[in-house]
Amino acid sequence: MAQRWVTASDGVRLAVYEQGDPAGPTVLCVHGFPDDHGVWDGVAGRLAARGLHVVSYDVRGSGASDKPRRTRAYRLPRLAADTTAVADAVSPGAPVHLLTHDWGSVQSWHTVSTPGLAHRYASITSISGPDLDHTGRWYRAQLRRPSPARLLKLAKQSLASQYVGFFHLAGIAELACRGGFLDGVIATLRRLETGEAPAGYGPGLAARNRAGLRLYRANVLPRMLRPRVRHAGLPAVVLAPSKDVFVLPPWQTEITDWAPAAEIHHVDGGHWLPSHRPDLVAGHTARLVERAERDRAERAAPRPPSPGAGR
Repeated sequence: MAQRWVTASDGVRLAVYEQGDPAGPTVLCVHGFPDDHGVWDGVAGRLAARGLHVVSYDVRGSGASDKPRRTRAYRLPRLAADTTAVADAVSPGAPVHLLTHDWGSVQSWHTVSTPGLAHRYASITSISGPDLDHTGRWYRAQLRRPSPARLLKLAKQSLASQYVGFFHLAGIAELACRGGFLDGVIATLRRLETGEAPAGYGPGLAARNRAGLRLYRANVLPRMLRPRVRHAGLPAVVLAPSKDVFVLPPWQTEITDWAPAAEIHHVDGGHWLPSHRPDLVAGHTARLVERAERDRAERAAPRPPSPGAGR
């Protein structure tokens, strides 16, 4: 695996890792909190073996990348600019295919639905991460037309999302990371989800990446209180794990009003699907990339003249 550095527009240095065939279609993997690029190792190796150019990077605040101290440095437009800077550096001549998880999905949905950036992306495979503007609209939709089923969905997701409020407690949440409490909770939840030890999740990861807590503080409340209308028209696959204790399936699958090309797959697994079921994730991603590349080639191919043309 080769490493390089990409500098974002505000000077933040991002650690970028590449493997596979540089001549193949590029798959850009974007991780969530509190992971780093290593959550993709199992998936990346499998995709590289299929002849793809696989790129992952440590998002700002995590891994080897810089960790800005100001909360505003973690706002979604800045994260979208980071992803696009990496895409431009590793695949300047062709759009890239996104593979995303958790906050990586949150920021990537924002990216592909941003005019001026969307053309740099050929597809997105999303796992356990909703668009935040969609989240605000989704919560309103459950309350606007209340029914027992809608209110139950709302209650279940609200209960699963209680940690978001905790992450807004400046100082206390950082202490939970630094002291290893959050790492312990995550390890326990992964064992409950998968019945296995937390493979691929290194001890102390949350402690090292605690700057990522600013992702929540910079974005959640503004988007929940004032959600904007966004549209993502690119080919998409959503993998919704049945045992995800944080992002329940309705939250990430009821999206066809703003992502009409999304193909929904309910799959067996927990929140950390990339490290627990890398074969499944790689398979869905590779099939989407193949389909999107084929469709893109067909659109770019010159069309034969229609009968009678030129008479």
